[in-house]
Parts: sequence; C-alpha cells; structure tokens
Amino acid sequence: MDNKYIAKKIYSKDTINEVKKRISLLGYDEKIDVYTFLNTRLFFSISIFCICLFALKYGYIMAPLLTILFYKLYTYIILEYKIKIRQTNLESEAMQFFEILTLSLETGRNLQEAIDVTVDNTSGALSKEFKEVLRNVRYGKSLTEAMEDLENNIPSDTIKNIILSLTQADLYGSSIINSLHEQIDYLREKRKMEIKAEISKIPIKISIISVLFFIPLMIILVLGPVVLQFLR
Repeated sequence: MDNKYIAKKIYSKDTINEVKKRISLLGYDEKIDVYTFLNTRLFFSISIFCICLFALKYGYIMAPLLTILFYKLYTYIILEYKIKIRQTNLESEAMQFFEILTLSLETGRNLQEAIDVTVDNTSGALSKEFKEVLRNVRYGKSLTEAMEDLENNIPSDTIKNIILSLTQADLYGSSIINSLHEQIDYLREKRKMEIKAEISKIPIKISIISVLFFIPLMIILVLGPVVLQFLR
C-alpha cells in the first residue's frame, strides 16, 4: 500500500486539503508530500504512544500527553514555523519588490512586462515566486490564473491583497499605480511599527539578562570578601 492509499483511508478529504493548503504556503519549490507528511506524523505518534505506554511507570498518563506533544511539535516544526519564517522574509522583501514594480508600471509597461523587469532586478523568495508566475504564463496559463496560483502560495495577507489588486487590475484593465503606492506606504508603516516593537522589547531583555547574570555577580563581589574573612 502506498502513502496516498493509507492517508485517504485514515484522513478525511477536508483534512488532506487543509494540510495541502498549509504546505502550499511554503512555496512552489517546497517538496513536502502531503501524504508522506500525514503518514509519518501518524506512524511516529502511534510509536511514541505504544513505547511510553509499556516502557514508562505511569505510561497510561504519560503516553497520551507525550503523543499529543509530539503531534503538535511535529506540525509546528515541519509546517507552521517554516510558514512563519517565510512570511517574515516575504514581507521584508515586499516593499523593495513592489516599489520597482510600480516604477516599471509608471513607464507604460503592462503588468507582465513590469513583473519581468522587476524579477530581473530583484532577488529573494518573492522574486522567485513571481518568476514562477512568468514560467507558468510561458507554459500556457493566463497571467490571471498564474497570479491566482501565486496568491495560494503566499502566507502574508498584506502581500495577498496586493496580488489580488494586481490581478483585478489586469483582468479589468484598470490602473493599479495609485493603489500600489498606498500598499507600499502601508508596508513601510508596518515595518516601522515592527521595528519600534522590537526596540521596545530591548529593556525587558536587558532586565532579564541583568537578573540572571549581573545581580548574582554583584552579590558575589559584595559578599565574597565577607565570606573569605569569615572562613579565616
């Protein structure tokens, strides 16, 4: 029996489709197979449950707890953590990418030509995704279809909204430049807010470091001579 057959027998169609959607958010070049993922997670979950149940003193308590913990951690490490990192990377690249795209559109190019110019002058995950759009167009898809596929691969709602605006503008022949300027301004403000949030966390981090390292060191420096004097 292959992975596909086993997974379809165990999991509902909705569950399989939901995991497929999560995997697609990792990008077109991610090679995780949904059926392999589901079956691997299930196999190790059952194995951990059985081992803990018979090997540990309180196995009937620890087995379900450790199995649930593994199940959640496996999903987080393989999928959710990578999606979160990818979202951060895409959003950090988005402002520069769409600024160049807007400049290309302002020169009178159509959307496909502007994307072609932009991907030639940028690098990174977002640029790779738009290169895949152009590749799909060359292989016969319409630009609208290729952009809709791209939208399904993007974990960032902000970038999805921009892609949706581009798709609608291309479909209905409307101007997108003003909307892009607004979206870029939003990305810029969002980035500023994220930087401010990181800066605001610095005093807390410094306080924690002080408590863990500097205060014990000061206690040693102050009490050290007293303890040595007492021992003499």
